Amino acid sequence: MKNNTLIAVDNSGSYRVYLTITTDMAEEAMQIHKCTPTAAAALGRTLTCAGLMGLMLKAYSDRLTVQIKGSGPAEQILATADALGRVKGYIANPGATLPPRADGHLDVGGIVGQGSLTVIKDLGLKEPYVGTIPLVSGEIARDFTQYFAVSEQQPSSVALGVRFTQDLAHVSCAGGLIIQVLPDAREEAISALEEMLFTMDDLTLLIGDAEGDLYRLLHLIFGQLPEEFQPKVLEERTIGWLCDCSKERMEKALISIGKKDLSQLIAEDKGAELTCQFCRRTYRFTEDELIALLQEASHE
Repeated sequence: MKNNTLIAVDNSGSYRVYLTITTDMAEEAMQIHKCTPTAAAALGRTLTCAGLMGLMLKAYSDRLTVQIKGSGPAEQILATADALGRVKGYIANPGATLPPRADGHLDVGGIVGQGSLTVIKDLGLKEPYVGTIPLVSGEIARDFTQYFAVSEQQPSSVALGVRFTQDLAHVSCAGGLIIQVLPDAREEAISALEEMLFTMDDLTLLIGDAEGDLYRLLHLIFGQLPEEFQPKVLEERTIGWLCDCSKERMEKALISIGKKDLSQLIAEDKGAELTCQFCRRTYRFTEDELIALLQEASHE
């Protein structure tokens, strides 16, 4: 997979940019989970932001989990990402849907509802970092903007979008933008950014205009700024869907349920079938395989 993400800093050192096109990832997630368009939009936005936040992690072994719990029919959205840009996730109710909003847009905020956004970072320390905020709108981007401001004291602006084909069966474009103000930011740069964001077109429309070209997209967004405040690309990275489930991991999950429950599975079901909640891949275990796992659990 080719690089689909740019990390840039403006010429004055006032802000940092993370910009990505995640159409393929959003489409893969939609098809894996058989999402309605509204559910796919909510999941795609969450996966995209989780992926960008993963690239902000310092060590390759670091990981983060994003959990959105709401009162709406989506119930919960969960995404995990690491510093290598590997992302996976699911929405608890992929069939969640509501009529479009008055402006014609999908009602993502409606299917999410009121609730909380939690980010858990496993940084290899004794305890993970956990930050939780109440949801602001359920539209995902505004909620992450609030998260950065409250939990990380990092003034940021987040834009996320997923657009669909005319028949709503596939993702036509998806992506994300995070702008973070740096400690020594110049006031003129912040003012210029605020004005730019106020007049900026919908991100998915700009992705369509850029025809998948990240550098062109960067110019479409920031090209109107004065030269001294335009971003300079520091790095190209990749964000993409990757589920790391395996039969070995499922074996550990079966052992973890305990000898009593494992014995009950053998006696009553003569086997087991486990499905990964992230990629929906199914793993089947025969009675003999379960007996072997029971013996392994007995020796621990």
